[in-house]
Amino acid sequence: MNTALQDIISTAPLTIVTVTALAVLVIEALARQKELLTWWLSIGGLLFAFVAAASTVGETGHAFNGMVTTGGFADYFAMVFAAAGLTSILLSRSYIRKVQFESGEYYALVLFGVVGMILMASAADLIIAFLGLEIMSISFYVLAGFARKRDASNEAALKYFLLGAFATGFLLYGIALVYGTVRSTEISAVVQAAPGLARSPLFMIGLAMILVGLAFKVAAVPFHMWAPDVYEGSPTTVSAFMSTGGKAAAFAVMLLVFAPGVVHATPSLREVLSVIAALSMIVGNVIAISQVSVKRMLAYSSVAHAGYILVGIVAANQTGNNGVLFYLMAYTMMNVGAFGVLSILESADGQNLTFDAYAGISAKRPLLAGLMAVFMFSLAGVPPFAGFFGKYYVFVGAVEGGFTWLAILGVVMSVVSAYFYLRLVVVMYFKEQVSVIEEPVPVAGMVALVLSALVLVELGIFPSTVLNITQHFF
Repeated sequence: MNTALQDIISTAPLTIVTVTALAVLVIEALARQKELLTWWLSIGGLLFAFVAAASTVGETGHAFNGMVTTGGFADYFAMVFAAAGLTSILLSRSYIRKVQFESGEYYALVLFGVVGMILMASAADLIIAFLGLEIMSISFYVLAGFARKRDASNEAALKYFLLGAFATGFLLYGIALVYGTVRSTEISAVVQAAPGLARSPLFMIGLAMILVGLAFKVAAVPFHMWAPDVYEGSPTTVSAFMSTGGKAAAFAVMLLVFAPGVVHATPSLREVLSVIAALSMIVGNVIAISQVSVKRMLAYSSVAHAGYILVGIVAANQTGNNGVLFYLMAYTMMNVGAFGVLSILESADGQNLTFDAYAGISAKRPLLAGLMAVFMFSLAGVPPFAGFFGKYYVFVGAVEGGFTWLAILGVVMSVVSAYFYLRLVVVMYFKEQVSVIEEPVPVAGMVALVLSALVLVELGIFPSTVLNITQHFF
């Protein structure tokens, strides 16, 4: 009993979010006038989880018979996921009322999504990683189709479910093959066995299938086809949550499974990872140029950013891994912020999502336009925002790891991306207003956006805030 209690306490962020999600579910089922109560409870639970993770991030350990890690790496990602969930929920209440769909289990699903993410980052065993992935994915499938009266939302949910289930099959079969060769699903055992099994066809096929499953979740080329349609059709606040927390969770598992020891021991796999990274940067940025919808542009942008982050994993060194951790924190803030501005300005019938709709908006909505400009500059990698240092560290890691060509390609593609990011800024500030957006600005939503922007500025000026924490993880 004492051991079980100690395990629950040591995994405090996971415990807090799980209890909060269950409480929200019970209140939703039993209470009247519960929407405001569940909203506040969700915010409180995620804030509490963030503080709990921040207070123990300097400690490391294991719980539940070594199946789950605590502190350090796990708590850092718990902070990222709590921040993604918190900003999404702050933006969601006004958005739900505007688009007029019942909140119902919405907040509980977001919380359960965070539970799955934390499990993935805390996994010391492939089975736990798979369990977390499924909890997260099922929440996403339902959230994508939450606007049931919209055909696009139903289509997004169906596409995501069918393709996601297919990708999950690859992941699970890959885990089975790895278990067959390593005789263990413990992640540390897989990493240690990699040098001796690098010539084993079953082991390599297993790793390749795990890579396919995770590459789907991060929307890396050629497993990105679902992302534009799903992000565009889902409720905008859901797209913000999926494109940040979901991507960060999958990359957390990638960092664990494709650790430097595994990458160095399997040169062929490293080459495949480098090709996926290169294609993701090229395809994501080139196709984003031609998009008319800002939401769809951000979807292809997320494909490109998956490529940038993969560069850090290909580097297979401490600089690259620290760069990935920094990048994921920065990407979460800047992408949830960009989608957040869209959710505030989007009309009840799903309009105001094209570039033309934002023409001259800075005149009447200067604060929103300024925040969107901050998010666009950071996504483009312009200093002194956090996005610049995220790219800088993964590219430096690639050079140190002998993949200079990949770093050069990343820099070139970052220049290409500046076109469509800055295009939106130009439209907002230098074009005459052709449409009037009259949507009210919610206080909670603005708080979420301002906090996100402040984090990007702070991390851009003082990147050591994160790097001092993450440098001890590897």
